[in-house]
Amino acid sequence: MPIETSEIKEERAILIGVCTPSVTPEKVKEYLTELAFLVDTAGGVPDRQFTQNLPYPDPKTYLGSGKLNEVRDYVAENKIDLAVFDDELTPSQARNIEKVLGCKIMDRTHLILDIFAKRAQTAHAKVQVELAQYQYLLPRLTGMWTHLEKQRGGIGMRGPGEKEIETDRRIIRDRISLLKEKLKDIDRQKSTQRGNREKFVRVALVGYTNVGKSTMMNLLSKSEVFAENKLFATLDTTVRKVVINNLPFLLSDTVGFIRKLPHTLVESFKSTLDEIRETDLLLHVVDISHPEFEEQIAVVNQTLEELKAGNKPIILIFNKIDNYHWIEKEPDDLTPKDKSNISLEELKATWMAKSKTKTLFISATEKENIEELKEVLYEEIKKLHIQIYPYNNFLY
Repeated sequence: MPIETSEIKEERAILIGVCTPSVTPEKVKEYLTELAFLVDTAGGVPDRQFTQNLPYPDPKTYLGSGKLNEVRDYVAENKIDLAVFDDELTPSQARNIEKVLGCKIMDRTHLILDIFAKRAQTAHAKVQVELAQYQYLLPRLTGMWTHLEKQRGGIGMRGPGEKEIETDRRIIRDRISLLKEKLKDIDRQKSTQRGNREKFVRVALVGYTNVGKSTMMNLLSKSEVFAENKLFATLDTTVRKVVINNLPFLLSDTVGFIRKLPHTLVESFKSTLDEIRETDLLLHVVDISHPEFEEQIAVVNQTLEELKAGNKPIILIFNKIDNYHWIEKEPDDLTPKDKSNISLEELKATWMAKSKTKTLFISATEKENIEELKEVLYEEIKKLHIQIYPYNNFLY
């Protein structure tokens, strides 16, 4: 008998956002471009973007009825599998939209959780992601009929007259409690591991997702941490011992940040993010070739504040200078300067002048200015080592 093989069909997805008085059409376009990258990372095929100008998203259907019908017609005519919304949908919004569009509905949070589930490799990451998924799913069970654990049903397992949806809620709450206990055990183990490390200065790579942190980790530690041009390539914190000029320190690569990072993920990844809280020095890596790198810097800084790590010493590292492109202005061109027509040298001067932290410009892939990076790292780590371990200064 021939073996049957089935190929997983790539899902075609439309992307939907709303322009409000506080979110300009330009911003929404940028957000949907990032959302398309998320869809691609999840294995889907971004098809078309839909936007609408509204004072605020419709509380019932997110979009107005006319625009929603326009989207419905496009979905039907083009056999779209998935509609992805840039904002988190309420359970009732998702149900109402699905009734109209007749295709699968996801919001940004759901999509990010799906990518995290796909990327999770270790038992630790899998527990963290599963917890976040259940916390997201719990308030959305109504109308989403699935038997989560059929083995829990049967004689003696269901109360008199209890509805199936209530049974599922109870199963999920039980699972959430179990996962939280597992994470507590993991947190204790991780905390013990961090406490048992030798007396080394701890340095952590932080930054927006896909800025090149893992590539830099490989470069400095001469290791083979997984890196690719996809969002959230790294979920588990990787720690390596690095030596520069006979001065050893511990370097960790952490999960990348992103705007609208789901709160459930921040909570679930607490033990992973503790690596950032307990570090001595942060290397904030920025993709200088990204047109909105300044907003990405702001997102990372805000996340660090939320993690209570905003007061850590920071070195700002602009990566991917080899990909930085600009258009030189004609002498009689009076248009104001912006990131599209300012040279890298002018940008360096601007940022080095206004930044309160040490600022470097490198290319991790092309190994440009890496020696300068190592020199600055050595001096900063040496200062920290003297402060933290004053009686252990035989290394230099």
